[in-house]
Amino acid sequence: MQPDIAVVAGLIGETTRARMLTALMGGKALTATELAVEADITAQTASSHLNKLVTGQLLVVRKQGRHKYFQLKGPQIAALLEALLNISNDIASAQPPVATGPADPRLRTARVCYDHLAGGLSVKLYDSLLAKNFIAEECERVELTARGQDFFAGIGASIAPGKSKRALCKSCLDWSERRSHLAGIAGQWVLNDLFKQGWARKDLDSRAVQFTQQGLRLFRKKYAIDA
Repeated sequence: MQPDIAVVAGLIGETTRARMLTALMGGKALTATELAVEADITAQTASSHLNKLVTGQLLVVRKQGRHKYFQLKGPQIAALLEALLNISNDIASAQPPVATGPADPRLRTARVCYDHLAGGLSVKLYDSLLAKNFIAEECERVELTARGQDFFAGIGASIAPGKSKRALCKSCLDWSERRSHLAGIAGQWVLNDLFKQGWARKDLDSRAVQFTQQGLRLFRKKYAIDA
């Protein structure tokens, strides 16, 4: 039996469900009530849409006590949504000059893309890792080099090959910059580490990542990112 992309397209293509899915791209699990607010619909309507997304295996349900939380099923779903945002922006911006990505400058600078860092700062991180031969890129395939393994081990990251079925490094086309940023296990570690170090925090009401002045300086120094 051939896979039917129309099923997935139909689930994502409805406006209300598209808003819910986009709201979950920050990687945070949300309740049906919170997603109803994001989509500007009633709780009953939200429940119907969420059931379809769970049945269609785009979302998973996590139970905590009496509460249920909804989350994207995995990074593949997030990558698909990011790609659709890119395509949608291209279509909507057919007349020059083309403005890509979100209008909010905070989101353009740094934001969460499911479980890794996105935005202009993340693209600069990717460029720096490439320049130092910590990662190697061939077409869309990205690998962590031996130098890269030594570098990440030196900064406390345990991301050696073979520890997970998930890719160590992946390129993700950035919605605002239209160039690659770092995804995969390494990208997830970088995001978690900057939060752990207290260099940045995620906004409560958006995907924006806000760096402290010192945190931004230390982040740039750690990965040799030019200002």
